[in-house]
Amino acid sequence: MGTATQTGGPARPGPAPERKSVTGTRVLVAAAFLLPALVLLGALVVYPIGYSVQRSFFDRSGDGFAGFDNYVEIFTDDSILTAVRNNAVWVLVAPAVATALGLIFAVLTERVRWGTAFKLVVFMPMAISMLAAGIIFRLVYEQDPERGVANALWVGVHDTFAESSVFPRAHPLPAHPLKEGEGGSFVTRDPVRVGSPALLPLVGVAPGKMPSDARPAAPATPEEGRVTGTAWLDFTRGGGGTVNAVDGSEQGLKGLKVEAVKDGEVVATARAGADGTFSLPASADGAQLRLPAENFREQYNGVDWLGPALVTPAIIGSYVWMWAGFAMVLIAAGLAGVPRELLEAARIDGANEWQVFRRVTVPLLAPVLAVVLVTLMINVLKIFDLVYIIAPGSAQDDANVLALQLYRSSFGTDAHVGVGSAIAVLLLLLVLPVMFFNIRRMRRENRR
Repeated sequence: MGTATQTGGPARPGPAPERKSVTGTRVLVAAAFLLPALVLLGALVVYPIGYSVQRSFFDRSGDGFAGFDNYVEIFTDDSILTAVRNNAVWVLVAPAVATALGLIFAVLTERVRWGTAFKLVVFMPMAISMLAAGIIFRLVYEQDPERGVANALWVGVHDTFAESSVFPRAHPLPAHPLKEGEGGSFVTRDPVRVGSPALLPLVGVAPGKMPSDARPAAPATPEEGRVTGTAWLDFTRGGGGTVNAVDGSEQGLKGLKVEAVKDGEVVATARAGADGTFSLPASADGAQLRLPAENFREQYNGVDWLGPALVTPAIIGSYVWMWAGFAMVLIAAGLAGVPRELLEAARIDGANEWQVFRRVTVPLLAPVLAVVLVTLMINVLKIFDLVYIIAPGSAQDDANVLALQLYRSSFGTDAHVGVGSAIAVLLLLLVLPVMFFNIRRMRRENRR
């Protein structure tokens, strides 16, 4: 019989298998995924920024070193200073107004039945490009009330309280029995008499501008104890007709105001009918007839929205129209997360709706409002499209902003790429503090 041989003591472990470096593999995979993005970032962001900084220190040709001369020109050239001032107005006004409107819309749409439909309508301008919005508002701000919606509404409201004249350029001919009076009025050369119809012919009114209900002029019929007459457009289409005579093809000046004046005082007043005839009492006998200046007041054509004084506020209005919906949607999303029990507790404690809004809703929405405000501030610092499209050439200098000035300085026959690069660097420096503020705020929010 053989006996099994037993070894004394524990067995010795063999050498451990070699492990692969997991960390090194993960780094290589991450680098492989990040490399295309880093290449694009370097080519489209880092390199242009570096080149712009370098180019801003050279002269117009790019061959001579100019030092800080281009930066000095930014703060000494009048057009660039106007752009800086306008950018300050944009940053202070546009984001604040758009955010305030977005907050109001977001709060109010929670209380109306068709809130979702209203939000859709307000947000819809965001689907329109800046180019299309600029073209739309260039038409909205047209000076001609027949084309511009803004002036059509403005003129309509104005004419409701102060009616405009329909005969703004009407005037007599030298052969007419009328002469110029004081303050833009016209008076008869000779006094008028009862029983002898007065003639008040005028020219200078386009037939297409005559009142739609004007009728062919008719000779006035003498009336006992009254002064009668005819006021008409002494003009025959196609030529012909007799001066100072009422022809059948000529129209009456309906609504023309006629005053009888004696010793500087108005003793009687009348208005011409559709056929131009009018009648005054016997007190007008021996008086001079006066056509007051209000008959010839120029028609009100509204506000010069795109003039030097209002062009920047008008363009800011178009920007707010586009971006108020963006602010409303973000604020509405934040409002949905506000605890309703806090609002109800405030109401139970006796707070009215304004106090609830001001002391509870707004403080709870402060982080969302900061996001919207900062985002819009960064956006308006780069505003270009709306200003370039809406502002006409005559007012573009008054509406100038830094991004537009950057374009004007960098391109064209009189381009100065050095100054354009300096403006680009200035824009970058203006945006950086806002971006840093936003990043710090986001980090604080994440730590919470």
